[in-house]
Amino acid sequence: MNLRLSGVFLFFLLISVFAQAEIKLPAIFGDHMVLQQQTDAAIWGKATAGKAVRVSTSWDNKSYSAQADPQGNWKVKVKTPKAGGPYEITISDGSALKLKDVLIGEVWVCSGQSNMAMTMKGYRNQPITGSNEIIATSANPNIRMINIKLDKSLEPKDDFIGEWKECLPENVVNYSATAYFFGKMIQQVLNVPVGLINSSWGGTRIEPWISENGIKKFNWVSLPDKKKEGEFSPQVPTVLFNAMINPMVGYGLRGAIWYQGESNRNEPDQYRKLMPGLAENWRAEWGIGDFPFYYVQIAPFDYGVGGLSSAYLREAQLKAASEGTNMGMACIMETGEKTCIHPANKKAAGDRLAYLALAKTYGKSGFAYSGPILKEMTVDGSIVKLTFDHANNGLTSYGKELENFEVAGENKRFVSAKAFITGQGITLYSPAVEKPVAVRYAFKDFVVGDLFNIEGLPASSFRTDEWEK
Repeated sequence: MNLRLSGVFLFFLLISVFAQAEIKLPAIFGDHMVLQQQTDAAIWGKATAGKAVRVSTSWDNKSYSAQADPQGNWKVKVKTPKAGGPYEITISDGSALKLKDVLIGEVWVCSGQSNMAMTMKGYRNQPITGSNEIIATSANPNIRMINIKLDKSLEPKDDFIGEWKECLPENVVNYSATAYFFGKMIQQVLNVPVGLINSSWGGTRIEPWISENGIKKFNWVSLPDKKKEGEFSPQVPTVLFNAMINPMVGYGLRGAIWYQGESNRNEPDQYRKLMPGLAENWRAEWGIGDFPFYYVQIAPFDYGVGGLSSAYLREAQLKAASEGTNMGMACIMETGEKTCIHPANKKAAGDRLAYLALAKTYGKSGFAYSGPILKEMTVDGSIVKLTFDHANNGLTSYGKELENFEVAGENKRFVSAKAFITGQGITLYSPAVEKPVAVRYAFKDFVVGDLFNIEGLPASSFRTDEWEK
């Protein structure tokens, strides 16, 4: 081999060695990211097998070390301070990689189907109320956002495609409206940086978002055939968790928000179990305790003939909120649109999720975080009286007649009832029902909620019976 060829060979050999030595980080780590404050935040990636990796943090000038395993995987946990920044993180196994403009604050995962995915610019011919002004005034150096690219996999993946971005109009326009409104209020009230991770896919059911370990607990759900070749649906159980959640499992966070359920509306009994099951599954995978999990109840919508009324799914969501651990539901009964499954008023959804987080997670008070929830029903002859929790200062219909109450006798036939707000709650009756035994409120596919507490939060649709659907 002549000297020239030897030099070329040596050159490419050195390039190969340096390429192997380069630190590789999954997409969840990058410039502009937010790390959860006051915690042991995990950072991981790949390096040359067996090499020592050093992670240095500028907020305390400390260094942390790990050794890459035979596959090149390494992981450290760094102590994060109180909210602040921007900071830098340097990661090196001989050649250094620097993460810049890193903030420390509150991190939330935002997931679900199309109503969570719906961006601030809206869908084609489907607007977000007030979006143009909101986008134009959205610049905020203390909010950071990452969108996870749509993907599915029969096996768990260790990375996805996404990039942390600053909160600027050109980025907000393409970001989840519900997540943005949630993050904006959290940031404004707490006055700390907020990081939002949007991992959602329109039209999907809940089962694909649960891991294999979690889905095994539900014996009516079939695990996918991993040997199957060719294309497969994003509705297959576990495949979205594998591709769009698993790569960030372990990333430090405060909690999760969720907006989904339309695609599961015909199986309310199963969804009532799957909803808390999803939260339990993610918590088990993260291994950082029972972090808060707040979700939006689906809005009323005219689904047409065929299938169950979506009121049963809303009922399942309402019940799951009290049956699960550290969960809460945001109700949007008055925002539904008869012919559009994507309500334009996404601010209501995001703000009400934020009320839950601010009250239940961050201990803030002085405001309501839930609409009225039925406490007790009593019957006196033909008169029914209802009392409610989360209505300490009373109820209102904003001057409109209450039109959504129905009452039934032992024949199980519901008829429209006259309903009135009283000092104690609601009193209702129907001349057609002498001996009422059951009441329903707004228990239909599409209805515009008309019952609120004084703080302006709506009551969910509900029923007092458990009769067959």
